[in-house]
Amino acid sequence: MSPESSAVIDSREFRNCCGRFATGITIVTTQVDSTTHGMTANGFMSVSLQPPLIAISLGHHTRLHHLLPESMRYGVSILDESQLRFSNHFAGRPDDTLEIPFVQIAGMPLLEGALAHMVARVVDAHEAGDHTLYIGEVEYLDYQNGRPLLYYAGGYNHLKTDPKPDHTIWYDNEVFFFPTPGIT
Repeated sequence: MSPESSAVIDSREFRNCCGRFATGITIVTTQVDSTTHGMTANGFMSVSLQPPLIAISLGHHTRLHHLLPESMRYGVSILDESQLRFSNHFAGRPDDTLEIPFVQIAGMPLLEGALAHMVARVVDAHEAGDHTLYIGEVEYLDYQNGRPLLYYAGGYNHLKTDPKPDHTIWYDNEVFFFPTPGIT
């Protein structure tokens, strides 16, 4: 795509380009009138450490986009590589044989066995094109070690190496990188 054509960006090409950024896969949940609602989302990010804020990006056509203003709380389950079937199920490819192992934690349904769980209270919402960014203050979190389910270039993927590389060390919120043998 040439720089001259940047004024008119094809949405499929934009999606393909953004797909070159590998992301984790989450199941975002909320509860309204004692009914659990969930969807697969890779539009998730941390926003702030103090206060602890996260954001999810929901398309205006999604059910969760219409439910969050009512519930004002959401859960995020970051999927383990073994949970691909749950990702497909909540992405609109329902599997009637799949038992969904939700657990209630901090008043929110979360997917059991996920690598990480967070429960957040919506503190702000920003419309951005055909999506809304829901900023949530984290009220609960828990995590475990494991291998994440990844999404890259329109398909699922897995880490091919140890998820805890030995070439990075954290000290008091500063990160130091050490050369990895064979990489310059």
